[in-house]
Amino acid sequence: MKLYTIGFTKKSAKQFFGLLRESGAAKLLDTRLNNVSQLAGFTKRDDLEFFARELCGMTYRHELRLAPSDDFLTAYKKGNLPWSRYEDAYLDLIRGRRVEQVLEPVDLDNSVLLCSEATPERCHRRLAAEYLAASWGNVEIVHL
Repeated sequence: MKLYTIGFTKKSAKQFFGLLRESGAAKLLDTRLNNVSQLAGFTKRDDLEFFARELCGMTYRHELRLAPSDDFLTAYKKGNLPWSRYEDAYLDLIRGRRVEQVLEPVDLDNSVLLCSEATPERCHRRLAAEYLAASWGNVEIVHL
């Protein structure tokens, strides 16, 4: 099974959709808590669904079960929560949601987990992908 991740910040639309298209992935799973803000630019929910389908031949789904909660996301963004505690809080959250049991590997195979962070190092999409890989086994993670 292959699971991709991508963030949209610090990428032009050309770069972003080029990476998605080149990956060959079939599905885009939006793991952002908020995806309708003007700050999302070309990745606003309705626009992104259209662009993913038309430019990349991908389906789009907003997957809130993999999104962080507003309280610790806000605290982290404001600098009131260090990354290590954010990481623990996020992993506790998805463990509590039992995402590895609720989501099916077959449904996420050849999918891209999307969030806003430019790189995966300090991003929940990486944590989600690694958690699912550890739970399911036989998962190759590719960060676009």
